Amino acid sequence: MSPLESVQTKQAPKAIGPYSQAIKVDGWVFCSGQIALDPATDHLVVGDVAAQTERVLENLAAVLEAAGGSLASVVRTTVFLADMGDFTAMNEVYERHFGEHRPARSTIAAAGLPRSVRVEIDCVAYTG
Repeated sequence: MSPLESVQTKQAPKAIGPYSQAIKVDGWVFCSGQIALDPATDHLVVGDVAAQTERVLENLAAVLEAAGGSLASVVRTTVFLADMGDFTAMNEVYERHFGEHRPARSTIAAAGLPRSVRVEIDCVAYTG
């Protein structure tokens, strides 16, 4: 196994704890969960779950780009929702970002997400 490489980019929010934005090893990229923080201000995006999902996926795309990938290289995602009633609105934004690409996905209701956000998404990608 190759050494683990920490991925960091200013195009996504800096980690708010003792973790990396992503770890890359042997062509695999393991992205930490992203929430709706604007990387320019470190403030939460104001708005509903659709607005938050938009920012979350932009953040993930930035981390993946820094790792040599893109949303098209994503193999699996995990979506954490504060309220499963937000599923449809989140899913519409998610589908727009991923287009015809359909990574494996789990969606989980989470009682408490960081900074009381409505959505958090992590992913695993393969960049070969």
